Amino acid sequence: MNNVDPVKALQVRFPKGIGDVEERSVSRVYVGVDAGMIRDIAGFMFNNLGARLIIMTALETRAGMEILYHFSFDQLGKIVSLRVVVPMPEPRIDSITPLIDGAEYIEREIRDLFGVEFTGHPNPTRFLLGDDWPEGVYPYRKEHRGKYPYRTEEETAAMRDQILHKGTK
Repeated sequence: MNNVDPVKALQVRFPKGIGDVEERSVSRVYVGVDAGMIRDIAGFMFNNLGARLIIMTALETRAGMEILYHFSFDQLGKIVSLRVVVPMPEPRIDSITPLIDGAEYIEREIRDLFGVEFTGHPNPTRFLLGDDWPEGVYPYRKEHRGKYPYRTEEETAAMRDQILHKGTK
């Protein structure tokens, strides 16, 4: 990969799939990504730019389920986190496991705890929760703890667009 700026490479390769870029420090960047393009973008980072998937994290927000894909560019000393928001109450996104083996257990964990369906995952079985855990109950969702109801689809779409294009409008 040499000294190619990974964010610029993403913006050139996927001009319509890349949203807001938030540089938190010289070594830490967050990039808003269109959820429908996550498989292509993550595959490009891994296969073409030589990034290493560190971890994935999820967080339920009022905008929807936010999933962060944290990639390390070891030679550059930089971490690039792809930020995707998928709609609730049934969050669904393409699995990156067919492209990056290391995502298998992380996607299964996020599925168990948050109820995110990773479409195309080769082994979508439970990972953390016991066999006696009730179907459709996700312990890290706010609805499980009675925090707040979901927004309408229009409100959710506006929030997702706002996050994707934060600072560009």
